[in-house]
Amino acid sequence: MTWSIPRITTGAERRLLENMLDRNRAELINTVRGLTEAEARRRLVASPTTPIGLLKHAAVAERIWFQHVLGGLPKSECDGGTTARDPSFFVADHEALAGVIAEFERASERSRVIAAGFDLDHVTEHPDLGDVNLRFVYLLLTEDFARHAGHGDILREQIRRPVADVARQP
Repeated sequence: MTWSIPRITTGAERRLLENMLDRNRAELINTVRGLTEAEARRRLVASPTTPIGLLKHAAVAERIWFQHVLGGLPKSECDGGTTARDPSFFVADHEALAGVIAEFERASERSRVIAAGFDLDHVTEHPDLGDVNLRFVYLLLTEDFARHAGHGDILREQIRRPVADVARQP
């Protein structure tokens, strides 16, 4: 299980929001660090969720929310996939774990750059939700990435230490 102690616990709202989102980005990446390619692609649940797929999905979320919704780019001009929901978990056979980590890190960095140009109260329109502000985007993705880091922790534990192995210990 991954877990880190928060480094920043006081300060301005924006600093706290950005730090918490970055912390959950890092925790999500930590769930796949050290896994083999086969382990990262292992599917243990009915949904298309895999450890590597969680990162692919998170990169899609970064693009949708920061590049498309906040930055106003058409989806076709974003720097990678923007298809949400189950298809966002799909990782092509030729994509390696290191490359998917790098893709997520690039998308996250681009999100930071885009967000820096807006204040927390900046309102933009989401095609399904209507008006949203940057504060909402930070909170939503922090929650989403924290939830997926938890999923990743559980998948990693199932892969690296299956229940059968634990049951055999005295």
